[in-house]
Amino acid sequence: MALAVVHSRAQVGIDAPAVTVEVHLANGLPNLSIVGLPETAVKESKDRVRAALLNAHFEFPARRVTINLAPADLPKEGGRFDLPIALGILAASGQMPAAELDGYEFVGELALTGKLRPVRGALTAALAARATGRTLVVPAANGPEAALVEGVTVLGVRHLLDVTAHLAKDKPIEPVVFHRSAADHSETPDLSDIRGQQRAKRALEIAAAGGHSLLLIGPPGAGKTMLAMRLPGILPPLTDDEALEIAAIQSAHRGFAVDRWRQRPFRSPHHTASGVALVGGGSHPRPGEISLAHRGVLFLDELPEFDRAVLEVLREPLESGAITISRAARQAEFPARFQLIAAMNPCPCGFLGDASGRCRCTEDRVRGYRARISGPLLDRIDLHVDVPAVPRELLLARGPHDGESSVVVRERVIAARTRQQARGGANHALSNKQIEDHCRLDRESQQLLEQAIARLGLSARGYHRILKVALTIADLARSDAILPSHIAEAIQYRALDRPTVN
Repeated sequence: MALAVVHSRAQVGIDAPAVTVEVHLANGLPNLSIVGLPETAVKESKDRVRAALLNAHFEFPARRVTINLAPADLPKEGGRFDLPIALGILAASGQMPAAELDGYEFVGELALTGKLRPVRGALTAALAARATGRTLVVPAANGPEAALVEGVTVLGVRHLLDVTAHLAKDKPIEPVVFHRSAADHSETPDLSDIRGQQRAKRALEIAAAGGHSLLLIGPPGAGKTMLAMRLPGILPPLTDDEALEIAAIQSAHRGFAVDRWRQRPFRSPHHTASGVALVGGGSHPRPGEISLAHRGVLFLDELPEFDRAVLEVLREPLESGAITISRAARQAEFPARFQLIAAMNPCPCGFLGDASGRCRCTEDRVRGYRARISGPLLDRIDLHVDVPAVPRELLLARGPHDGESSVVVRERVIAARTRQQARGGANHALSNKQIEDHCRLDRESQQLLEQAIARLGLSARGYHRILKVALTIADLARSDAILPSHIAEAIQYRALDRPTVN
């Protein structure tokens, strides 16, 4: 009898729990069995491993082979255990040295030829392997992704024979080195591309500076989507920890493209998306759009066209910055600190208030259209901004125009965020206690707010949202106090709190 132990990693949500692959060879009729809650893809690995070993000119033992994936109560999925299973069989059968296996962790799917195919979650496996001090061996395609994690040695391999040659010290593999660099904004759409819409641009800058959610309301073709697409280009640069959070989520989803390193995500799901698509889920919980937009932008175009029940699932993560997916056998928590940008038409036909008078929507139809967005969700959106149609003379103008570039606006946003970090964090996330401490108002400002509450019927949450936005406006103006002008401007960004007029 012979036994070999190989270390590997599973993928559960955005975590990579340790899995010990135990391979036992015993006398008896040739057979191979896999135990330890393997799912279909794992059970099928025995056929992939057998073909890979034979095509790599190894011998597949004609004995009773038992493979245990421990811990037994952790479900195992995917082809990520092919490589450790193959190495365990080779070590248990004496075809390769087993002494070095304890210093490594292996993840990879085998082709029938013995080549290695990439798997999901290589970066999360690297984060987990760092704590153990072991070297992580992954398919070559996953190497740059896993090498983003500092403090862990990553080996990228293309074939099973490369791994065995390295372990036998015949042909050592050089560790993968990935040189981090700053985000490349050269391909990011620039704010100067948009003609006019100065008020909407100002609201976009305020949203970026304070991390506020924003709703753009305007007719078709006014530039709502263009504005939303330019928000990532004016947001502050990511820290290394934030960039790793984003990369880990995307790695657990479908793999992370290293050329997107340090770039904020921009997600724009279609209005037919389900609640599971937005928040995540499934029998094996996967991150949804709100988690894939973590530290970036979630853009919901045609907001009233989304199913109301789907929109309601956004309420909790907008407040908490995380989403917990619970199933009967398991639970997974995903971070979801996204910035919500939404767009909608002012009425069903889209032309309410147009100078041509082509809108024929009644007030009841307009009210019904806007009622598709619930009050509690609307209350959680800090800024509601009208985006009017672009004037014809500006639309037909040719040549350069004097709009500010994203680089200029980003500098102001970074300066405002620096002031906020000194207070403890972005303004959108201030607690009620922090609002009381940092949003002290003079008598004139207090009277303005009282009038707004009475006229607009603001809730306590709406009141606090106005204070947070006013504080961000003060930060952009480098003012240590919230002035009446800051309160007045913040109140203007509550368009949907005003009564509809046709």
